[in-house]
Amino acid sequence: MINNKVAVVTGASGGIGMAIAESLYLQDYQLVLNYNKNPDKLAAFIHSLPTQTHTPIMVKADVSSFDESSYLIETAHKNFGRIDLLVNNAGITRDKLLIQMSKNDFTDVIDTNLNGTFNCIRHVAKRMIRQKSGRIVNIASVIGLMGNIGQSNYSASKAGVIGITKSAAKELARKNITCNAIAPGFIDTEMTSDLNDEAKKNILKNIPLSCFGKPSNIADLVSFLASDKASYITGQVISVDGGLYI
Repeated sequence: MINNKVAVVTGASGGIGMAIAESLYLQDYQLVLNYNKNPDKLAAFIHSLPTQTHTPIMVKADVSSFDESSYLIETAHKNFGRIDLLVNNAGITRDKLLIQMSKNDFTDVIDTNLNGTFNCIRHVAKRMIRQKSGRIVNIASVIGLMGNIGQSNYSASKAGVIGITKSAAKELARKNITCNAIAPGFIDTEMTSDLNDEAKKNILKNIPLSCFGKPSNIADLVSFLASDKASYITGQVISVDGGLYI
């Protein structure tokens, strides 16, 4: 039976995004799945889902654009009349050492990861305030907590996501809207699969559980934070990193 809840997931064509989408789909959420690239990959994923009565909607939008983010949220609302959950998952990397990093390397990452999170929260907040309920889950990163060589742009963007999470939580709480962040560590996705064996070994040395996480580990926490069981949790940053940040 459809639960009538509506979720918008940004960056849904990536590994973590698809895991989140699949988890919510199996809980009968009506889904609006955002992408900026790889439409065929996302379409194939949707086609692979178990046949049920609610087919996810794909919406192309660059969340770094204020107007395109507005279009994403408006499209979701026009189709379903409400938005119960926003998952800000869209993100990019442009890794380089500081002395080699160009202005565009820095601003492109800030625009997508941080500005994109702001844009989507900004547009969805009015809708959630009117309905006096909502859940916002921002995908930050353990790198936003601890920094990393060659990732000053990414670290800055994810630290900013943590900051906006806490501020939004304080502003929106009075309207029964929660806002939390998840800080993944190294998750087994296409991004980590590009690492060579030596790099993987060096990373694993610093992870107490001695393994990379799975996209489903992130998806499970999103599902919990979106549920009634997490109704008294807001403004929190929860690391899912195998102990990396201990």
